[in-house]
Amino acid sequence: MSFLVSAHELARLLGAGGTRVLDVQFALGGPPSIELYAAGHIPGAPHLPLEPALAGPAGERGRHPLPDPEVLQEHLRRCGVDDDSSIVVYDQQTSLAAGRAWWILRWAGLTDVRVLDGGLAAWVAAGFPVASASPAPMATDQADATQGLGGAEGRGTVTVRPGSLPVLELADVPRVAADGILVDVRAPERYRGEVEPIDPVAGHIPGAVNLPMGLMQHGDGTFRSPDEIRGLAAEAGIDGSTMVATSCGSGVTASQMVLALATAGLDATPYIGSWSEWITDPERPVATVTG
Repeated sequence: MSFLVSAHELARLLGAGGTRVLDVQFALGGPPSIELYAAGHIPGAPHLPLEPALAGPAGERGRHPLPDPEVLQEHLRRCGVDDDSSIVVYDQQTSLAAGRAWWILRWAGLTDVRVLDGGLAAWVAAGFPVASASPAPMATDQADATQGLGGAEGRGTVTVRPGSLPVLELADVPRVAADGILVDVRAPERYRGEVEPIDPVAGHIPGAVNLPMGLMQHGDGTFRSPDEIRGLAAEAGIDGSTMVATSCGSGVTASQMVLALATAGLDATPYIGSWSEWITDPERPVATVTG
């Protein structure tokens, strides 16, 4: 089963019934995600916020650490998700937040999770309808609890099972950087330490190689073909023969890269803490590229 669906494929799935679509629109430093949802979303899709459903509070574990399983479970139940739900997640266009949702939901034990390739923009470009309405305040219990998130019918019964996918822990990062492939997926200038617009320290984890996530997608936010992604990955030494872990600023783009590699049949494990966790201890080494 492909991890991606096109807008036309999603429309067919919705017509057949049995697919739960979740809106995970998010903009770092932009308007609140619920405002993005209110401005436009796929009809009937409830909103699942990246914060706090898909990421815990910022702190020593980074800017977007793993979520509290109970918080995630409550949000998923409000969205009408059951253990056996078939889920498609989408964001505005690039699958940045959708990639994080795809990984987190599978880490939580859900097995049938896919991503709308090209996001809401692809849905609109295909001529399908969009709803634009602010959701009502969220209920906290009973069967109508999902309605505040914007359209899901009935409260779900999912049980979150954290750890259903492996995650790279901080203590194992140096080993993977030395013996495997630790891929820093940020823009080259951030990897080199020339600029750092978000975190207080510039640079990268020693031993990490740079493979920018932006290379993996077309300008419209859709993913490149599996062959193209395999070719780009091979340039970074990724060929399926050794362990691969992904890192970014806070574990969101790292998850998006795991999705990109998975579409090409390549396994990778995200370092969710990423750079924002690594630099919380000034004793940890920092690498830069000069010249």
